[in-house]
Amino acid sequence: MEQVRAKKSLGQHFLTDESIAERIARSLTGRTRCLLEIGPGMGVLTKHLVGEPQYRFRAIELDRESVEYLHLHYPELDVIEGDFLRLDLNNIFGDEPFAIIGNFPYNISSQILFRVFEQRNHIPEVVGMFQKEVAERVAAGPGSKTYGILSVLLSAFYDIEYLFTVHENVFNPPPKVKSAVIRLTRNDVQQLGCDERLFVQVVKTGFNQRRKTLRNALKPLNMQLDAIPEEILAKRAEQLSVQDFIFITNNITPEKCQ
Repeated sequence: MEQVRAKKSLGQHFLTDESIAERIARSLTGRTRCLLEIGPGMGVLTKHLVGEPQYRFRAIELDRESVEYLHLHYPELDVIEGDFLRLDLNNIFGDEPFAIIGNFPYNISSQILFRVFEQRNHIPEVVGMFQKEVAERVAAGPGSKTYGILSVLLSAFYDIEYLFTVHENVFNPPPKVKSAVIRLTRNDVQQLGCDERLFVQVVKTGFNQRRKTLRNALKPLNMQLDAIPEEILAKRAEQLSVQDFIFITNNITPEKCQ
């Protein structure tokens, strides 16, 4: 059975179970014809996607050795040698929206998701394998201990599904943590109805001191909170929904100079 080698420096291990790779590939819903795989390594997931007629398929890989392997074994695959986090996404498929798929390097997986959030109008779907803890955090809802910044930001614009858990024994060497596959599907929300930059700032500030109530956690913003009911200010960030954060964003004002 072919193993996929991915550099440990990128936080990846060898995925040895072909059925897991196929299951990830089949989790795409086909909402868009353009598809980008991030970090294909040596193609365990790629082989289930390349040549599929419904996709205009490209891959981006940072590791030179892996790029050479992909060129050799999948000559029909259009491989971009580079870093997704630094890539000009307008140069991938032009103006066309595209889905993202991958066995994402654990050490940059959150950064990938923040980039997805920023480029949400170009990316209608994401299917990926993450460290289980990250996957649970992204898919969590209000009231959960794992609910956090990414949970709020992504769920504002995506429907998020925790698809399945991936155990350590399908990797070589086995990682010390379990993995999980999630799917993000763009919802119909185009505008939040608030200042979106301030919304992101409120969410991040609220969770930066997540054990504090909102009244105390939001003090670094230097905003007046008088228009926000005490029943909201007395809660912690993990207890608030996307709509609660939108309400807060619309009802805070800069502190007046004395």
